[in-house]
Amino acid sequence: MALNKSLRDEEKERISAILKKLNELIYVPDFGKESVDEELKNLGLNIDTLLQFSGKELIQHLEKLHFDWESLEQFADYLVLLGKKIDVGKANLIEKALLIYNYIQSESKVFSFGIFSKIGQVKGKL
Repeated sequence: MALNKSLRDEEKERISAILKKLNELIYVPDFGKESVDEELKNLGLNIDTLLQFSGKELIQHLEKLHFDWESLEQFADYLVLLGKKIDVGKANLIEKALLIYNYIQSESKVFSFGIFSKIGQVKGKL
């Protein structure tokens, strides 16, 4: 069982590093789709696939990558930020973030005021 926990910890660290890099790219002055696509490639995604996936498909994809609740929340936060940076597909990304927040709230079996607040904020952006 220690090996499984070790592998889970490694995967969590890898996912956290990717999410950190994606968030850093949002704040780069010369924000470019290419640099985001390059980093999303580590998750088997790019901006086009993010826009093409349904919310359910995106959640299933992230689950296959072993995203935990915290990582899912961080990814939804990222989608909201990315939606602010790109012109095409803004509403699409924000809707997917909302679906992920709702998914976390219902499936984690733990009510989170933080997630609840994010749901309200995101609904205001649609």
